[in-house]
Amino acid sequence: MTQPTQSNDAGPSGGFLAEIKDAVTTRAALLVLGVLALQLAFITSYVGAFHHPRPSEIPVAVAAPTPRAAEEYARQLGALEGRPLDPRAVEDEGTARAQVRNREVDGALIVDPAGRTDRLLVAGGAGASLAQAIEEVVLKVGESQGRSVRVTDVAPVAAGDARGLSSFYLVVGWCVGGYLCAAILAISAGARPANAARAVIRLGALLVYALAAGLLGAVIAGPVLDALPGSLVALWGLGALVVFAVGAITLAFQGLAGVVGIGLAILLVVVFGNPSAGGAYPYPLLPPFWSTIGPALPPGAGTYAARSIAYFRGNGAGGPVLVLACWAVLGSAVTLLCARSRKGRAGAAVGSGLPDDAPSVPRFAATGGPEETDAR
Repeated sequence: MTQPTQSNDAGPSGGFLAEIKDAVTTRAALLVLGVLALQLAFITSYVGAFHHPRPSEIPVAVAAPTPRAAEEYARQLGALEGRPLDPRAVEDEGTARAQVRNREVDGALIVDPAGRTDRLLVAGGAGASLAQAIEEVVLKVGESQGRSVRVTDVAPVAAGDARGLSSFYLVVGWCVGGYLCAAILAISAGARPANAARAVIRLGALLVYALAAGLLGAVIAGPVLDALPGSLVALWGLGALVVFAVGAITLAFQGLAGVVGIGLAILLVVVFGNPSAGGAYPYPLLPPFWSTIGPALPPGAGTYAARSIAYFRGNGAGGPVLVLACWAVLGSAVTLLCARSRKGRAGAAVGSGLPDDAPSVPRFAATGGPEETDAR
């Protein structure tokens, strides 16, 4: 009796190279190369921003008993090698103190020409490293002139806010939640929004998440851990704006580039945004590239605004909040435009190999008969 032949479902072997091509597709290889590029950019950005912090044109007010004396001391400080300070003469101590508290300057030198001791006003709430840098420069100048300096912190950090970093880490947490939430919303039903209705629903879900994440983050950093003082409502509003802005950016990138958009969002927010946010080293201590882009990106705008709310009664928070609002509007607009432009066109759904808006297709049930299922 003839023995039945056994079929080989795997097909004929093509050798080791064929196995590699079967295990790692061209698309997967390109994505891995993209991850490598993102990793190298991460290392370059963080090391480049933090490897050599140096003060550069830190705004400082100078007050003295007479306008002429204030201008002379300001001129001396402005002539220092490397321009670590950007001094400006003010009318009196009250004006200097008010400018520090309003975040118009980062420090103030109160000069007493009749004596040998001057006073330096700093704001630890703006960043411990920044206050320390101002103090080191002014003390060095005073020593060269045989003068001493007494330092006063007019906006000290809270007891639970070590080196004033809680604002930065709070904002980083909000940013992480924003792009992860947006990525999950998009990938769960396709890398790109299939239509405007779905895009609106995703933005609405993101808004609900942002309100919850903003509130919970503010409660943890404030009442629970006692790390940040300031208005809980203001921090809540800031947190919701940060989360929604970052999430909207992520949805926009996904609308433009599909799954690759997640990497682009990480590039913008994490690789470029976090090291330039002014967390460990505020803007005047960062290299020019990072100090320039920092205020324009969500992590930097969020960190600056959070510190303003916590330690400066909201002074100086208007500009950063406007930056975040612009990102939120831009991200939402691009997301909706991408959805509308894709109307009637197929988009690849993640993991299905089918269009994101494909109609129902038949599949075989366990009984062997066909049954209807939605490709989404």
